[in-house]
Amino acid sequence: MTNVPASGIGRAFDALMHRPYLLLVLTNLFWGGNVIAGKLAVGHIDAHTLMILRWSGALLVILPFALGPLRRDWQTIRDKWWLYLFYGAVGYATFNVLVYLAAHLTSGVNTALEQVAINIFVLAFNFVLFRQRVGLLQLVGVAVTIVGVAVIATHGDLGRILSLDLNLGDVLVIGACLSYAIYSVALRWRPRTDWRSFLSATILGAILASVAYQMSIGSGLGAFLAELPRLDTTAWLVVAYTVLFPSLISQLFYVRGVELIGSNRASLFVNLIPLFGTLGSVVVLGEALQGFHLTAALLIAAGIVLAEWSARRHA
Repeated sequence: MTNVPASGIGRAFDALMHRPYLLLVLTNLFWGGNVIAGKLAVGHIDAHTLMILRWSGALLVILPFALGPLRRDWQTIRDKWWLYLFYGAVGYATFNVLVYLAAHLTSGVNTALEQVAINIFVLAFNFVLFRQRVGLLQLVGVAVTIVGVAVIATHGDLGRILSLDLNLGDVLVIGACLSYAIYSVALRWRPRTDWRSFLSATILGAILASVAYQMSIGSGLGAFLAELPRLDTTAWLVVAYTVLFPSLISQLFYVRGVELIGSNRASLFVNLIPLFGTLGSVVVLGEALQGFHLTAALLIAAGIVLAEWSARRHA
């Protein structure tokens, strides 16, 4: 997937792209930062506007570097155009828009807890469709990681889970998890093109889907255009972060991580997002660091290590 020049930067990049654990930790670190960006965006930019600018900006950044690869890969892209658009629409745009809609209807606790369903869905799909089995210790590792996420989401009071109210927002979060799980599993059919071609084509799918969502469940393109001149510095900083890190770097690293160790194992690292999002809130937003944060960090890390150790034993 990595076609880079043999410069010092190119060699370092190539070395990074062969280290799946580092790639997946960085992926979810940047996605955790997206949680902070979402909090900072409130009152400064509409979520649908952010989605359109995020993916449009990502395409503008990658396109100058992708022109040559796109020419070389054009036949594959033309033959498989529907698959690229599917990846962008389902994996990039749909996940984000469903989580955005859910945020108006359900609590942050519910959202954090329910996103562990991504890994569960991936495990289930791979078993049902491809008879890909999971070892007992790997399942124990997944369970330990989920407990860590629950500790983060409930602020150390697991009893709060019993009092959670479920509503339409929770259904939307589960729908978002389902969409990203489908995307993760479908990456096994990713056409063998240069990573710059892949990102450009899939991001175009995300842009088209984001515009469609703005026109159907958002305020329309008129509202989008009217908001642009009113965006302040905070809004543009949020846009810049989401363009470079969650949209470009994380998507590239996640695809490569799935390519190296498979979707079952790679999707487990998604459970790091609540942890990184919470720690980011401590560092960036000045929220207090509590003992349960450390407990959750240990549980999540231990669960991932245990699951990976088990998976590698049976690989």
